[in-house]
Amino acid sequence: MCKSYPNTRMRRNRSSKFIRNLIRETSFSADDLIYPIFILPGKNKEEPIDSMPGKKRYSVDKLVPILGKLHKKGLNAIALFPVVGETKKSQDAEEAFNPKGLVQTAVKIIKKEYPDLGIITDVALDPYTLSGHDGLVDKNGYVLNDQTVKVLTKQALSHAEAGADIVAPSDMMDGRILAIRNTLEKNKFHNTKILSYAAKYASNLYGPFRNAVDSSTNLKDSSKQTYQMDFANISEASLEISLDINEGADMIIIKPGLPYLDIVSKIKNKFSIPIFSYHVSGEYSMIKSAALKNYIDEKSSVLEAMYCFKRAGCNGVLTYYTPEILEWLDKK
Repeated sequence: MCKSYPNTRMRRNRSSKFIRNLIRETSFSADDLIYPIFILPGKNKEEPIDSMPGKKRYSVDKLVPILGKLHKKGLNAIALFPVVGETKKSQDAEEAFNPKGLVQTAVKIIKKEYPDLGIITDVALDPYTLSGHDGLVDKNGYVLNDQTVKVLTKQALSHAEAGADIVAPSDMMDGRILAIRNTLEKNKFHNTKILSYAAKYASNLYGPFRNAVDSSTNLKDSSKQTYQMDFANISEASLEISLDINEGADMIIIKPGLPYLDIVSKIKNKFSIPIFSYHVSGEYSMIKSAALKNYIDEKSSVLEAMYCFKRAGCNGVLTYYTPEILEWLDKK
């Protein structure tokens, strides 16, 4: 088939809004959103996050009514990230699997209030370790893989027991998906899903997040490059994802977001598994800061980003902009 001008005018199908909407190839809705939230211990607390303008950390009692309003607007799922006090941090990260811990308690409370709201919990040790690393470390500061996996398995099980719908290991330890899956099966949590951070890159865009969970002070100048992926690599991501699928992952995350959509597209074409992307804290703060300076239009830029995620092949997106997007979609 040969098409040429003037018989074919590409602008013809762009000439009015109705036809642009009618032939749009990519759709986006509230169902595609996952809201990452930072939770605080205690009661009646909400604290602004300086490195993420407009975002706050909440105690669970403050969070519950906020979630109620968002749920009515179509919020489908949340991802919880704890802010753990220094007195709860340790070399062995035992607080991570405390059945009465912050995350475990939050899951129970939120599930009681909103049973049909999907709850995703972060399985990683960086909020709980003195080092700020995602795992246990030896005397030289090297993250110990197999010892860490044992703790992660206990953490994931404690989340499932609390009522989490999805456990999301973000640590990048080898073999942790298989260990978690076997433990969940053994304890009859057959429907607890594993959302694996299978391709988590050692990015420079995580700084605001580390400030939000108070792990940056502990981490100091230490690097996570011995377990997170080199941002120059793409074939390695395919192998990581293949391994996690074989070990029992139900879905995977590629992190960070927009700069890594080439990875999303390649993986979508190779594997038949749900793929999510994390619009990370650094991406949020860049857009927000530019918008506050009136360099860009915030709403248009954020919605454009969401369509880019979907166009690349994402089934959903974790984004701190979820409340704003729900508001914009509600008024559409």
